[in-house]
Amino acid sequence: PRNSNESHQKQKKDHESGYSSVPSADDGLDESLGGVSGGANSEDDEEEEFDFSEVMVHQVIHTIEFVLGAISNTASYLRLWALSLAHSQLSEVFLERVLLASLDTNAFGIVTGLAIWAVLTVGVLLLMESLSASLHDVRLHWIEFSNKFYSADGVAFAP
Repeated sequence: PRNSNESHQKQKKDHESGYSSVPSADDGLDESLGGVSGGANSEDDEEEEFDFSEVMVHQVIHTIEFVLGAISNTASYLRLWALSLAHSQLSEVFLERVLLASLDTNAFGIVTGLAIWAVLTVGVLLLMESLSASLHDVRLHWIEFSNKFYSADGVAFAP
């Protein structure tokens, strides 16, 4: 049970931290009683009953969320690995098909092959590395941040 002074201190602390509490059903009851709880429904008189089925359902839900999060993180890393593998294979193709093939020609063919190889390598592979970095950044922000730090606990953010 909270009295009006404790409630006021909590609201002041929440306001200073930038968060505001979401009112609960008990807050309205306490206020309607003038901030004083009592009677047969007081917390001191009655303990909350343990409900195994409710605990079991919550544990199953958390287990499913954990497994789906693990699969999601694995898929996200596999996507980055696939992009890295494509980068490696494209580098090998550009080296073999453009640069090494041009070495069997005259000087003009070698210079032209070197220029084409440099443009392809820098252009395509730089684009792929930028995409890889962007995907990794999005993965860190959306997947890891949401899994580890975000929780919908009923406290509204008030800047």
